[in-house]
Amino acid sequence: MTAAIERAERAIGGSPGRLFHLAIPPVAFESTVTMLGTAGLAPGSRVIIEKPFGTDLASAHALNNTVHAIFNESQVFRIDHFLGKESVDNILAFRFANGLFEPVWNRQHIAYVQIDVPETVAIEGRADFYDHTGAYRDMIVTHLFQVLGFLAMEPPVSLDARHLRDETAKVFDALKPIDVAHVVRGQYAGYHDEPGVTPGSQTETMAAVRAEIDNWRWAGVPIFLRSGKRLAASRQLVTLGIHEPPLRMLPIHSKDTPNGRCNEIVIDFADPGSITVRFLAKEPGATMNLGAAEMIFRYADSFRAANTLEGYERLTLDAMRGDQSLFTQAAAVERLWDISTPLLDNPPPIQPYAPDSWGPQPSLNHLTAPYRWHLPGVGSPS
Repeated sequence: MTAAIERAERAIGGSPGRLFHLAIPPVAFESTVTMLGTAGLAPGSRVIIEKPFGTDLASAHALNNTVHAIFNESQVFRIDHFLGKESVDNILAFRFANGLFEPVWNRQHIAYVQIDVPETVAIEGRADFYDHTGAYRDMIVTHLFQVLGFLAMEPPVSLDARHLRDETAKVFDALKPIDVAHVVRGQYAGYHDEPGVTPGSQTETMAAVRAEIDNWRWAGVPIFLRSGKRLAASRQLVTLGIHEPPLRMLPIHSKDTPNGRCNEIVIDFADPGSITVRFLAKEPGATMNLGAAEMIFRYADSFRAANTLEGYERLTLDAMRGDQSLFTQAAAVERLWDISTPLLDNPPPIQPYAPDSWGPQPSLNHLTAPYRWHLPGVGSPS
């Protein structure tokens, strides 16, 4: 391997940099990183590490120690392709560049936050990985909490890597340990028939969590996180529900306004992405009746779509440039596993759900009370 790299470097000429992308099974991390160190390839190189970054606090800590024995933290790029999405990065622009929205981005104005990534696919032949991982480890720790870090951070001093990552780390530091009473674990009917799944497996194929951020901006605002397989739709959404005005003097008669959800900001971060502001407006006619209305920004209709980079393209380019802004720090990874320890040590029982449904009801509605889980524009249960 060393000889092949040396030949490639001579062919390129000059002083090329080395970037190792470790898209390998977790069991191979230690041996691969050690091999790079033994071969003398670590100095001056950078390394991309694919998820999962451990499966609990102990394994994450051990993985970080293994990596840091060979590479220093400035060389390490823990990749989460969600953070390379234009629509996720646009959360920062939407908040901090627009005086219309930043003043309401707090507990005084926002009633709840929902981050939802349901999937219609099954485990797709990945039982060897998935049956030892499950929806919480696979999606919520690795992806959804990372999106929450962008969504909930305080304004950074600048958008350089140090300041941006420091602010997301503060969000993770403020997360309360997961309360097992605020978790629903589901498993779709037929999971045990998937090739490679352990008989009687208690691995969850859907996880829903009610989290809390214990800081000045977000105290008391419930954070709902949900992801899973074989659900009724595939979406990637952030929904921020705005408090209703204290006095409702205007009647709502429209059938298009389910359960009184009138004021929301909905960020669709599935490529190419969009942002929708949902509000009430007067319906035409002689009487003052209100109906649901929307203002929508779509990336597909705006700017130059040809310039869009796919998540992995953007993050690989950033790693080549040495920009760690959209990559996770070692301490932040360990903090997320730390708050997950109560759940991992004492998970609630698995509840069955039918494929192509929205998961185990009524447990999900109980979890989100007094709100009810929904996907705007999808027709999920409400």
